[in-house]
Amino acid sequence: MSGEHKPVTAGGAVPSPCVSVCAMDAASGLCTGCLRTLDEIAAWSVMDDDTKRAVLAAASTRRGSVRAAGDGRG
Repeated sequence: MSGEHKPVTAGGAVPSPCVSVCAMDAASGLCTGCLRTLDEIAAWSVMDDDTKRAVLAAASTRRGSVRAAGDGRG
């Protein structure tokens, strides 16, 4: 899949997308830092790499939606 970035660590594991900005948005139910749900954050350590990549893809989609929503407010 050219152009698709899959973050990996030196050991090949998918790293956490946590950016140490841990605050849950009450309206969306998402962390304002990494855009994961509480369930995704809580389960991260036991997810397999494919599931982690799916969560990263979902968070990336959410990030685009959040940016698009922000563009319409100004």
